[in-house]
Amino acid sequence: MWTKLLEVLGEICTTYDNLATLGERKRDALITIDMKALAKILDEEELAAAKIQKLEKQRGAIYSELAKTVPNLTENTKAEVFYQNAPSLALERRLISLHKMLTKNVQRAMKLRDNNQILANAALSAVQYHLNRLTVAQVGTTYGKAGENVSRKRFEFEG
Repeated sequence: MWTKLLEVLGEICTTYDNLATLGERKRDALITIDMKALAKILDEEELAAAKIQKLEKQRGAIYSELAKTVPNLTENTKAEVFYQNAPSLALERRLISLHKMLTKNVQRAMKLRDNNQILANAALSAVQYHLNRLTVAQVGTTYGKAGENVSRKRFEFEG
């Protein structure tokens, strides 16, 4: 069961690393406003998130099983404490090392997610700005009963 935990933890770590790599690609797509690449990346992110969810369920099930066999451990025991109960020192060290790597990968993915959110908002603001420029209101030089006449420039785009 401990080796299964090691495998699952390694897969989660790898998947988060891949998710961070997708975040870097997403940043580039947002900067260059490459919508095709962005759509592909979003699909890949969705698959990675589903995989992480599945792996986390597996990890939770393994923790539950191990908690039943090791005294003084519960499903809510901190991971580092949990790993200290591994049957060998080598396995304990490997689990702790993977846990630290996982923490780094998760932090990296979250930072990229936050930065990409800022870029996405900026890109949307730029699109909104240019749309507003195309439909800008202009005050006419004539006055009517209600005051100034306001006209809008409207452009029709064929696409």
